[in-house]
Amino acid sequence: MRLTPAKLGCLLACVFLSLTWFTANNGNDEVDSLHHPEMLHLYERLLAAENRGDLVSRELSGILVKLRKLSKLPHTSSNITEGMLERSHSLLSHRLPNAYIYLPHLREHPGSLIPNVALGLGRTGVSLVFGIPTVKRQKQSYLVSTLNSLLYDLSPSERNDTVIIIFVAETDAEYVNSVAELIKKNFPKDVLSGLLEVVSPSQYFYPNFSRLRETFGDSKERVKWRTKQNLDYSFLMLYAQDKGMYYVQLEDDIVAKPGYSQAMKTYVRSLTSDDWMFLEFSQLGFIGKMFRARDLPMIAEFFLMFHKDKPIDWLLDHILWVKACNPEKDAKDCNNQKDLLKLRYKPSLFQHVGLHSSLPGKLQQLKDKDFGKLPQFTGHVNPPAVVSTSLTHYQQHTLDRAYMGEDFFWGLTPVAKDYILFSFSKPCAVTGYLFRSGNIETNGDQFYNTTVEVLLSDSSVRDRLVGGQSPQFNSSSDDFIVIGSFLDGVAEGKIDPQMQPISALRLVVHSNSDVWVLLSEIFIKLS
Repeated sequence: MRLTPAKLGCLLACVFLSLTWFTANNGNDEVDSLHHPEMLHLYERLLAAENRGDLVSRELSGILVKLRKLSKLPHTSSNITEGMLERSHSLLSHRLPNAYIYLPHLREHPGSLIPNVALGLGRTGVSLVFGIPTVKRQKQSYLVSTLNSLLYDLSPSERNDTVIIIFVAETDAEYVNSVAELIKKNFPKDVLSGLLEVVSPSQYFYPNFSRLRETFGDSKERVKWRTKQNLDYSFLMLYAQDKGMYYVQLEDDIVAKPGYSQAMKTYVRSLTSDDWMFLEFSQLGFIGKMFRARDLPMIAEFFLMFHKDKPIDWLLDHILWVKACNPEKDAKDCNNQKDLLKLRYKPSLFQHVGLHSSLPGKLQQLKDKDFGKLPQFTGHVNPPAVVSTSLTHYQQHTLDRAYMGEDFFWGLTPVAKDYILFSFSKPCAVTGYLFRSGNIETNGDQFYNTTVEVLLSDSSVRDRLVGGQSPQFNSSSDDFIVIGSFLDGVAEGKIDPQMQPISALRLVVHSNSDVWVLLSEIFIKLS
């Protein structure tokens, strides 16, 4: 019989327990003194083996991810990589005995607990790890909007200290790849930096859902949906456990409040007690729940243990009950004790916005009342100017009001050569500019292929700058000089002192758009 690491651990544990019982029930001091050192030695060996096993598991997981990437490269020996993958799967399978207890079908496919990494650089060591499970929806998909909201105002330092994991909870490789391509297309810089990852489970991960028992009056379809959801959250947590200090569970149809990242870090640092189990940054379901990454294995194992029995939020509450409640006391005391383990932050930082649930036919109209209203724009004091545009505004969202800092500008679908023009009442020294398109709720309505241009008050300066002496300046079709463009919905920059003073500044669209355009911030900076 082959003695695997898992069997060795069980054997050592049995030896330890047997010796403990023998010593405790034998009054012979001579026997006690004989066996006590041996028991201590065995116990130390058991702990050491367990610690080594955890390190090996993490190392094997990392090796498997890298091997999968290498196996897809050209000129790679398939025989060697396949052999290495098979051996790594086998080794790792012996380090995860509990998962195979709760999901016995996995024993037939030992590698089925290893995620398929469609996008990702394996970033670790960050403060915040966000997990977003997503599935194929029959109706509208909210994933891109959700990511736009999360990335909307993250600073460079926050982007470097964060990992956002999109877990595509599907086994259809074509669909998984389509989601990866969608993320790569919409967020290329964040994929290349390692901020965004896209992973999916093995095709063998999910069990046969047709054998589930219907409980709590739920239909067969709903029981299957909630059971799969439990498995999805567990898989995602196990994947995320080694990536950072804190793990935050989200959904793929939410909107985040500006400044959420810093608010979460500040709140954690302000806590005087370290006894909490999770923090709530939204009161709805499983949205915005923050856990310590080191607690994820225990939480995921609890979910796996009862994945067929109850919904995920009920199971989370049961963990609190197990940890905090005294069966000899009443429900009020139990609730008080549980409240010490889950701390609530107000106002909420995340709001549920999706109408169509991932459960077919279910409408999800829940809203977090503590979330409040999001700021739709940022107002500034700008220099006096006459503003004009070729775009048609929607309702009261005019360009004049946006320039005055009273509202955002919302224009109907732009086409090539559409413009927004700011003609200053008198030439002024403009040192910089900031134009932000889209807002926290309508972040898709951005400027694409749009330049920022200035008109100099002194035409001789313009002729000198675009006449070859300063090749960094490009002339437009008229007297304007192109000084910048929109990238990821934002145009921001400084204006060279030799260009001063400025008579006008404008935005010019160079291609037709499929969406409306929204300017949520206009800031023309003076010296």
